[in-house]
Amino acid sequence: MSGGEVAGLLVAVFWAILVSFLAVALVRLAQALRAATELVTSVTERAVPLLGEASDTVRSAQAQLDRVETITTDVQEVAANASALSSTVATTFGGPLVKVAAFGYGVRRALRRRAAATPEAGAAPRARRLPGPRRRSTGKD
Repeated sequence: MSGGEVAGLLVAVFWAILVSFLAVALVRLAQALRAATELVTSVTERAVPLLGEASDTVRSAQAQLDRVETITTDVQEVAANASALSSTVATTFGGPLVKVAAFGYGVRRALRRRAAATPEAGAAPRARRLPGPRRRSTGKD
């Protein structure tokens, strides 16, 4: 065997070892790609129903918000109607009720004065009592 044949033989052995390592690496890469494909398939199978449920939940929430908006609009209308009714009742009955109350107060006061002005039989006339002094407001609270 000559030097060229030995060199060719060594190159062939190294080439065979290199091809073996590359074959092992390719087999492991193929296994990793299969596992990744299975993982993506599994995630897709689980994610699609979840997205469908999320979509249904969003639709349901939108329907509830539409109902709440309708209720809010109705409550605003009721509040406006109650305010209008309150002002109408105050306008219609407020003035006359104040006048009736003032008239009743005046009648009671007149009757008390008249009763105080007429002395009872055999009784001495009562002295009139003056009201106490008024307190002035100092503006400090």
